[in-house]
Amino acid sequence: MKNLYLMLIAALVIVSCSDTDSLNPVNQTRISDATAFATPQRVGQLVLGMYSGVKVGNFYGGRFLNYQDVRGPEFNNERNNGVTNLFTWNFGVQSSTNEVQNFWSAAYTAINRCNVVIGGLETSPITPELKTTFTAEARFLRALSYYSLLTLYAKPYTQDNGASLGVPLRLVAETSGGNNDLVRSSVADVYKQVIDDLNFAELNLPLTNTTAFNNTTRAHRNTAIALKTRVYLSMGKYPEVITEANKIVSSTAPFTATSGVSNAMVPTIQAAFASAAVTVENVFSFPYGPNDLQGTQNGLVHYYNASSVGGSEYSLAPTSITANTGWKTSDSRRNFNVVLLGKTWLHKWTKSQSDPDFVPVIRYSEILLNLSEALTRSSNSLDARAIQLLNAVRGRSDATTVFTSASFTNVQALLDQIAIERRIELLGEGFSSPDIMRLKQNFPAKGLAPSVSTTDTQYLWPIPLNELLYNKLAVQNPGH
Repeated sequence: MKNLYLMLIAALVIVSCSDTDSLNPVNQTRISDATAFATPQRVGQLVLGMYSGVKVGNFYGGRFLNYQDVRGPEFNNERNNGVTNLFTWNFGVQSSTNEVQNFWSAAYTAINRCNVVIGGLETSPITPELKTTFTAEARFLRALSYYSLLTLYAKPYTQDNGASLGVPLRLVAETSGGNNDLVRSSVADVYKQVIDDLNFAELNLPLTNTTAFNNTTRAHRNTAIALKTRVYLSMGKYPEVITEANKIVSSTAPFTATSGVSNAMVPTIQAAFASAAVTVENVFSFPYGPNDLQGTQNGLVHYYNASSVGGSEYSLAPTSITANTGWKTSDSRRNFNVVLLGKTWLHKWTKSQSDPDFVPVIRYSEILLNLSEALTRSSNSLDARAIQLLNAVRGRSDATTVFTSASFTNVQALLDQIAIERRIELLGEGFSSPDIMRLKQNFPAKGLAPSVSTTDTQYLWPIPLNELLYNKLAVQNPGH
């Protein structure tokens, strides 16, 4: 499509009208832009439309998480299928590659939906309280979308304190085919907007939502704080990670959120991945079901789950984290790794393409690991609380392993163990590539895929060809 920033107005079948149109009344089965924001019910549907925009198959429905994981060392491609992210796995993407173009389009479509809602709420006659809450939800989703774009198309903040080019920062709704031309903001400026949006969301989202389902599937105060711990960790701003995490992590074990939603780890990780999991560990997830599908070859079940009659797209590489001898066979997380057809497959998602599992975006165990790493790096010491947090995550699945300060010869050894724990706990959840990039590491080779250094052209995705064609102010990443 010519305009990459697909309009929410079109998506929601909103059409223009004015007082002069009285002789040609608007079809009563459609909603005009003059009345779309007239009632709480209508605005509520627009807000749900924002969530739908982020959870599409080309974004958080599955593909985005798969991009992030198969760039890392954990998975081998099994089907050599160019449609299912082969070029991302083997670091062969170009500006015209489908995943490069489709993810960009999906993310900016979602951002524009948020911008339409933010702009429309300014003149909406609904109560100020509702306007503020809905705006906070929009800004949370916009922050998540911009952060996600940065992780693939821009250099990590930690490489040069955000001085390099990020992505175009669109903060006003696009409701026509024009306004395509916009320069790429710096990485630092995009991160600043992400943090500004999340700070607003924290202050204006409800402490809790009305149901347990909504506490998992719609943003609340703790959701915004949790995402800030991830964003600040990506920026290498460790004191800020600590400040944010301390708002929702108690000072001692058992670690829980002491205000807002009572977020905490559940007794087993399997419970966090149960069918339609709505638990206090699932801080934020996108729900799916038989009438709400991610689309063909998008869902995580399709990418990872093998059956006795056939493999799937990606198996766990023999050199992956599964080869780590410290990951004991008695660890219950090993139960997700199923051996079939002579290979090992990740079965965190166990339903079907016709009735898919929820996709977890933020789990409480990630927050504990974010805080553990930040405490260690900030203090440059074998911080006691950092080790306790590490033990909380490990001990939930492996009660036989308990780390103490004596377990580590130096600070780097503790950091290495936290990194190992992230690879085990968050396997298949979209953290592999972002963790490698924020730490300025090279991508290791796996299978037939090459290693990629921090200076290699393929370390970043290129800006999509369609963006360069229609945005004359956009410039390509070097080497692409």
